[in-house]
Amino acid sequence: MRLDEGFLGYETRPIADDIREIGVGLIDRDPSIRPNYVTNRTNNGDFSTARANTLGITPEQRPWLFVIKKNKTVLERLLGWIRHHVADGQDENGRRIVQRLPLLLIDDEADHASVDTGEQVFGEDGAPDEEHQPTAINSLTRKILHTFTRSAYVGYTATPFANIFIHERGQTKEEGPDLFPSAFIVNLAAPSSYVGPAQIFGLQSTSGRTAGLPLFRPVADHTGEDGKGGWMPHTHKNGYVPLTDRESGLPLTLEQAIDSFLIACAVRDLRGQGDAHSSMLVHVTRFTSVQKHVHEKVENYVSKLKQRLVRRIGHETAVGRLEKLWLSDFVPTSATAQSEFPVFADDASLPEWSEVLEMVTRIIADVDVRMINGTAKDALDYADQQGQGLKVIAIGGDKLSRGLTLEGLCTSYFLRTSKMYDTLMQMGRWFGYRPGYIDLCRLYTTDELADWFGHIADAAEELREEFDLMAAAGSTPRDYGLKVQSHPVLLVTSRLKMRAARSLMLSFSGQVSETVSLFSENGVLQRNLDATASLVRQLGTGENDPVRQRGDSTQRWKGRLWNDVPAAKVIDFLNAYRTHPDAYKVNSVLLAEFITRMNLERELTSWTVAVIGSHRAHMSQDGF
Repeated sequence: MRLDEGFLGYETRPIADDIREIGVGLIDRDPSIRPNYVTNRTNNGDFSTARANTLGITPEQRPWLFVIKKNKTVLERLLGWIRHHVADGQDENGRRIVQRLPLLLIDDEADHASVDTGEQVFGEDGAPDEEHQPTAINSLTRKILHTFTRSAYVGYTATPFANIFIHERGQTKEEGPDLFPSAFIVNLAAPSSYVGPAQIFGLQSTSGRTAGLPLFRPVADHTGEDGKGGWMPHTHKNGYVPLTDRESGLPLTLEQAIDSFLIACAVRDLRGQGDAHSSMLVHVTRFTSVQKHVHEKVENYVSKLKQRLVRRIGHETAVGRLEKLWLSDFVPTSATAQSEFPVFADDASLPEWSEVLEMVTRIIADVDVRMINGTAKDALDYADQQGQGLKVIAIGGDKLSRGLTLEGLCTSYFLRTSKMYDTLMQMGRWFGYRPGYIDLCRLYTTDELADWFGHIADAAEELREEFDLMAAAGSTPRDYGLKVQSHPVLLVTSRLKMRAARSLMLSFSGQVSETVSLFSENGVLQRNLDATASLVRQLGTGENDPVRQRGDSTQRWKGRLWNDVPAAKVIDFLNAYRTHPDAYKVNSVLLAEFITRMNLERELTSWTVAVIGSHRAHMSQDGF
């Protein structure tokens, strides 16, 4: 549907003559530039044998669009059709190839399924084993690319951790080169209004962790003290029946999350966003059988609350609970978001509680509690809904992890545990744009998961900086070693996807740190000059124009030299001195931090400091 709107310009429907222009098709209605399509937006619109048998392509025709699932059978069907109906030549090994037509293959969620998890052996000379058999999706994707003499592969993913660990020299006879991103990695910068991991969990800095939006609410009532009992133990199995002493059969925090979602829907309506979709995510288990129990309890909770509020019989307790949540949570949170994060919450004014309660009573009948099992219908409901927006509490597991967009996600209740950066990030569907309602959004999860997400946010931000450094240096991934910050508990990605990765201990030790990137602003230059003058004043007389014997040669240079300088003076200087952000290998604050840590190990405690000039330097203890 997105490609219909953004590329084709018309809806792909089984009846070819029924052209309904949308998106870019409304900009230019010229039928002569309309691309052709093979697959369509219907539930059974993927590439089929019947469709392949009726399809012919000639060089004179316009581009053809195929939207293909990363499914072994479908990809085999496409590869067979290309080889038998499109190929117009052979290579030196007799392999059928396409010479007259180019191919652009766009791989969405490129870190998922497309990465070869098999172990390819490399010889002492670094040459790959050409008889290696890659995993199915990786093999078929590469075979399709390798069948065209002119082809380009572009991968998109929010979690590129696995892709950078693909072996850069991986290759086989049948599949050709592996999918290592050898040409480029482009960091797609997000607009300032995008709410990503850094905006929710903050980022680690030299002065501590920066504050994130005040949306996280800790969950600690889902398991017993040892993590094995309670409503949703960490290690529950298929067929497990979640139990709790509460009347609803749900933990208190999940009840609060549902109440929070109802309030968010009501306030959105009062803010004029009633036609927009609102969603809540409940992601607590990967087992469908357990999801059914959760679905039943949540549906009962919403149904009973609706009866009490609408009929106004025994509703006092429920109303009091909702009002308490409003006063203790929504009112202060909206105020904080508006004052401290105005770029996200500049229109976070709240209505009166009486208006909110009336709207909750009105809209609760529209709330649909459903299980999401990944069918096309689940994703299409949003587009099919006309007028009033959907209000959905989506209960699911793995099918919620990738691809499916939960429109207007307001509230998340998230307990699933994975110990891989990319899996956790993909499970976290709460990142995105929240115009006009970010202050109403809530994330209910455990303190441990929040800590893990905070670390992954740091690692992802550092990796993005790596990509930017690589681009600024004019390098490609093939000649620039990329690294990802590790964690004592979490894995960066599946061990199988990290076969080509190596662990490194990184520090400034043994490194020459120098820079030619300097500020031109007078204010910064004066500050740096003052920091240097302060250091020189503290160092004393020193040695003028030092002379040193290096073997048979005599080394002379103009300037001044000080020996046995205490580390504290060097640390103070580095903290006062400001290095240019383009000086990638030299960050004065990080250098100071490194020296401080080494001092704790009784290393780097005594320093030699030199001021070197190209002509005779005249210095005094008062400065230069």
